Amino acid sequence: MRLVPLLAPLGLKDALVYGLLRGGIAVAAPVAEGLKAPLLPFLVRKLGVPWQPELGFGALAEGAEAPVLNREIVAGCGLGPDDIATVETRERHELERRQALYLAGLQRPDPRGRAVILVDDGLATGVSARAALQSLRAQGASPLILAVPVAPASSIASLDGECDRIVCAEISDIPAGIGGCYADFHQLEDEEVLAILRGAGKEAP
Repeated sequence: MRLVPLLAPLGLKDALVYGLLRGGIAVAAPVAEGLKAPLLPFLVRKLGVPWQPELGFGALAEGAEAPVLNREIVAGCGLGPDDIATVETRERHELERRQALYLAGLQRPDPRGRAVILVDDGLATGVSARAALQSLRAQGASPLILAVPVAPASSIASLDGECDRIVCAEISDIPAGIGGCYADFHQLEDEEVLAILRGAGKEAP
């Protein structure tokens, strides 16, 4: 895992590693193991443009009352309030389903005053990471680190100020999307996510 050698020298004490569900949890697991830190799931749902779902115009983080929107994409795609509300309602239902499944019985530590590393599988528009970072910052995480294997320079720059540091193993354009950076980029099924979390629980320090 290329992220561990970049994160270890930071010397973060008593850190918490959050994996952005779903794809980010598979990247976060070896990071948590390498740093001997707890692995915790964090839920965010991307709000995709109705006719191009992979293009996120916003994101809804667990616990947030309102989504974070990319106003440039909203305007560029001509999305109106009804369009946004329809997608938000659908994704909020899915977020609640996943909360019931993934977080049931899970006691997550309070991030207030703790070093937090948020891990995702990469950055495209960065809107999902932005929503998660804002939520974790509001919960008092400090310092707050975003760690990703790959991201364009523009996406990294767009998140400046949302966290204390961004650690990226490879700064690169992603013309084929994040999936094009992986040999295997299948969508994780619920049972795969739960298996990763169970495995991390057995290895937790």
